[in-house]
Amino acid sequence: MKNKYLKITVVLLLFCGISSAQMPISKEQYYKLNQTVYAIKELYVDTVNDTKLVEYAISGILENLDPHSVYIPAQEVQRANEPLQGSFDGIGIQFQMQKDTLLVVNPLRNCPAEKVGVLMGDRIISVDGVNIAGVKMQTSDIMKKLRGRRGTKVNVQVVRRGVKEPIDFVITRDKIPLYSVEVAYEIAPRVGYINISSFSVTTTKEFEKAFDGLKKKGITSLIIDLQSNGGGLMDAAINIVDEFLPKNKEILYTKGTHYPRQSFYSKSNSSFDGNVVVLIDEYSASASEIVSGALQDWDRAIVVGRRSFGKGLVQRPLSLADGSELRLTIARYYTPSGRNIQKPYSDGVEKYQNELVGRKKHGELQNADSINFPDSLKFKTLVLGRTVYGGGGIMPDVFVPLDTT
Repeated sequence: MKNKYLKITVVLLLFCGISSAQMPISKEQYYKLNQTVYAIKELYVDTVNDTKLVEYAISGILENLDPHSVYIPAQEVQRANEPLQGSFDGIGIQFQMQKDTLLVVNPLRNCPAEKVGVLMGDRIISVDGVNIAGVKMQTSDIMKKLRGRRGTKVNVQVVRRGVKEPIDFVITRDKIPLYSVEVAYEIAPRVGYINISSFSVTTTKEFEKAFDGLKKKGITSLIIDLQSNGGGLMDAAINIVDEFLPKNKEILYTKGTHYPRQSFYSKSNSSFDGNVVVLIDEYSASASEIVSGALQDWDRAIVVGRRSFGKGLVQRPLSLADGSELRLTIARYYTPSGRNIQKPYSDGVEKYQNELVGRKKHGELQNADSINFPDSLKFKTLVLGRTVYGGGGIMPDVFVPLDTT
């Protein structure tokens, strides 16, 4: 029994990566935690899985910190990071579940599924001999079967309208790009439009390519659409803002208890002096709010839409020994005028997640006058001295009600 108790102590110390002399919590609190784990392992009525026990403990701790500090199990890390990496390994299809059957909505161009002949409208009924049609399989489980390491093969059977027998395909998985700038065109004479759906490692290059193409067409105004953009990499957002500011202008700064203030500045003079409009809505968050907030603070853009989500926390990924990952909030970010746009979360995760529902009930999505800000949340823009607001998202300069028709 003593040996088992010692093992648990050693495991917890190794997991935390610290010696007892470096423990960030008191010995009494650490001992309480150790006692609890020991009691569960030795006395609980059912057998307990060590891995699950530790994962539940970590998740429970993080849930009591803030809504954006999370634990990601090792088997989910790659998929969780794919939107930030700008690509994933798979067969390259967009699909939707229709009556418990996977319907191919779009085989992506020049991707493995298209190359072997999978067509829009095909229904995938089995993957590697396992039936996935009519069995109410979770979408996440189907994705696990279709995705895999680049170069590996997957056997897919489809049913096609007008073809009597199912069709078998052997598809070699490959790197599938995830584009964050899918739409860019001249929406009106001399007015460019660029939609950014997320901020990943490829966003800067994608945006620069699209923006350069529009400038060559002679645009004098640009609309940047960040509606429903939930964010992503802070660096990508900084690079977008850098396209529109003079050199050495502060784009944002971050600070936290263990992280002193760090400012991020524009690095080059903008080559575009035309009008800029940024579109946001209640689902525009994080990196989207960095872009809209910085351009608003410097009076470089007019922000149009509805109040953004309100995520002003910075997460740092921390890899653990087994390949799992913590995404730990280490700082808050502030716009150039000093606004922290993080909405409150002290009342718990559930209320935080349902805050957008509350906006709808209070009429905020239909009427800008339903929003009231205390004087403590009022700030001034840095060029024209216009009033802007912090404490819960970016408030647009021009309000556009939600279309409920």
